[in-house]
Amino acid sequence: MATVALLGTLDTKGEEYSWLKDRLGDLGVQVFAVDVGSFSASPLADVSSGDVIAAAGADAAALRERRDRGEMMTVMGQGAAKVIRKLADEGRIHGLLSVGGSGGSSVAAPAMQALPVGFPKLLVSTMASGDVKPYVGEVDTTLTYSVVDVAGINSISEMVLGNAAAAIAGMAKAYEARLSAPARDHKPLVGVTMFGVTTPAADEARKTLTELGYEALVFHATGTGGRAMEKLAESGLLAGVCDLTTTELADDLVGGVLTAGPDRLEMAGAKGVPQVVSLGALDMVNFGPMDSLPAQFAGRNLFVHNPTVTLMRTTAAEMGELGRRIARKLSDAAGPTELFIPLKGVSAIDVDGAPFRDADADAALFTALRGGLAGSNVVVHEVDQAINDPGFGRAMAEALHTLITTTK
Repeated sequence: MATVALLGTLDTKGEEYSWLKDRLGDLGVQVFAVDVGSFSASPLADVSSGDVIAAAGADAAALRERRDRGEMMTVMGQGAAKVIRKLADEGRIHGLLSVGGSGGSSVAAPAMQALPVGFPKLLVSTMASGDVKPYVGEVDTTLTYSVVDVAGINSISEMVLGNAAAAIAGMAKAYEARLSAPARDHKPLVGVTMFGVTTPAADEARKTLTELGYEALVFHATGTGGRAMEKLAESGLLAGVCDLTTTELADDLVGGVLTAGPDRLEMAGAKGVPQVVSLGALDMVNFGPMDSLPAQFAGRNLFVHNPTVTLMRTTAAEMGELGRRIARKLSDAAGPTELFIPLKGVSAIDVDGAPFRDADADAALFTALRGGLAGSNVVVHEVDQAINDPGFGRAMAEALHTLITTTK
């Protein structure tokens, strides 16, 4: 029978979770309750709040004595993520449902984000009508706005929570059935990263991979896109990665708006997933409209991509640091890794006659990469082309195919 994990503060939301448990039972699924209430000792719990705190490596008595709400929420989130992921990995749960306000949602979010893509996860939250990025992250969490506060069962909350229970019950049943069904053959999945200024290369790589028998998933390198691809690599769903566009690293270094965080370009390597990597759009950092540009960047080489996006050219010093960072990340990869360096430009506007052409800055990137990768297991291809020239994307795709087929 499918089992749904109920994750919540059973001390303050006991009425709501008791109602949900009964409703899920009526819908034909079992319930496994995980308590993340700060001082809770609810009889509804299958995993107590103390167990959740212990899973985070913290001391429950000391934590509760300090009565620091922020610390408590952080620890509960960390512990809940570990508890829920372990239950999912063991096949003991087939869906996750949580309801709450800002505090409960902040604890539920790490648990949702710890689960692989495809595992059913639903959050009913008072925060679901605003900025939901902190709650969704890079996974397929389903959000439902609670409409009224999660404070008792009334004519409105009964409808909203009832819909949520029905939704997670259906998803959990389908997920449990999928796990027990015979495995189906499907084309291996590969991830490809692209940006507007690397579209020709990404399109060529995607087309080539499709012809070679893969299902190519294209991710727009806008911060969320890069993180989503890394999450799929972590989930074990990707056979390989064609990371043609690593521009998010420039935003992380300089302070642009499209950063994917400091761990970008690490998950495929950590999981041993075959990867081919290039330097797409490292010549630029992304900001919003021109009038939103931080004052410290006045006087830099700027390009208005459209009314809502302003691009700033990376300097030689920044490119050198990007090269060092990329070299460290690729050197640490556990799986087969190849780097393709486009010697004549890393984007559509970093070619001769284009506004971001800066051979000296690009040379700083290339020099740092050569030095950082010397003696490593990374195969480096220095290609006498710009990244969007015909053949570049195809060469990356063919190299990835070779890595995947020779490492099975």
